[in-house]
Amino acid sequence: MADQLSVDEVADAMFNMVEEATGLRKLKPMDLTKNVLEAYGDRADKKLCKSAIKSLIDSGRCVYTYFGGSYIELPHREGAAND
Repeated sequence: MADQLSVDEVADAMFNMVEEATGLRKLKPMDLTKNVLEAYGDRADKKLCKSAIKSLIDSGRCVYTYFGGSYIELPHREGAAND
């Protein structure tokens, strides 16, 4: 078995996926988990992905949004905050 990835490595990979999808589509937590498992195979598992998502949300790098389902997106900036 290959070396297990760290939570930070998986979180960075997920952040990049969310960043690339911004404006194109919204990603659900399961979408991110499936993408990581496909990309890294046995170097990651669902528990590691769940920890990575928690890390992204807790750090404020990503936020949960809800539009008929839960999605993970980059935090939105209000118009007045763009000074």
